Amino acid sequence: MTVWQGASFLLCVALATCAQTLTGFAFGLILMGLVGMLEIVPLADAANVASVLTLVQASLVLRGSRKALDLAALRDTATGSGIGVVAGVLLIGWLSANVMLLLRVLLGLTILACATTMLVRVTPLRERSSRSSFRAFGLVSGLMSGLFSSAGPPLVYQFYRQPMGQVAIRQTLVMIFAFNSLLRLMLVVPAGHFSLRALWLCLFAMPLVMALTWLLQRHPPNWSARTVRLIVCALLGVAGLSLILPIAASYVRGGA
Repeated sequence: MTVWQGASFLLCVALATCAQTLTGFAFGLILMGLVGMLEIVPLADAANVASVLTLVQASLVLRGSRKALDLAALRDTATGSGIGVVAGVLLIGWLSANVMLLLRVLLGLTILACATTMLVRVTPLRERSSRSSFRAFGLVSGLMSGLFSSAGPPLVYQFYRQPMGQVAIRQTLVMIFAFNSLLRLMLVVPAGHFSLRALWLCLFAMPLVMALTWLLQRHPPNWSARTVRLIVCALLGVAGLSLILPIAASYVRGGA
């Protein structure tokens, strides 16, 4: 990896860490989108790095503060997401080997869906959703976590509609993301799909993730929630479009 690539990777990690700390999600999507846009490392390695760094950040965010966890929602969502993670890991191995362009398009569409989800004002529900609803959203998020180490969009939509406190929502989401990341790593590492390059990138970026998380938790910027949401949406939009448009343009030229 060149000096430029290393610096670019750290910048991607920094942006993803800031977004995750300020919003409660989007770490994996932003990291995967920006790394995929710049083509710094293969998407499979980027997903593995995102899994490890998600665990690192979750341990810092939840350290000494887990009282608000909604255990019922956590249990039901994890039941579905566990199945989804397994399916996603199996699928990404096949896609990486056979249909890389499709993988990039899927990632781009996922990122754009996440950006749209953040922009839409979610109407809160009067009553809590059923257990099967949490399992279904968990299944979809687990599939995304297995594919891209990015479980955010479906869970953010599901949880922020619930009649739950904001702290409970954030802590429960962070714990679910950590569970998905841990399960994903338990599948890819024994199978030999965690490269030395991914390990080196994790060690390279870990101090930055820890420092930024610590700093932003203690000295958060005086930005409105809307401002933060718009900044994150802009990052996601650029990353998602940059993955899709070159492939679409190439397809159009080929068909011309």
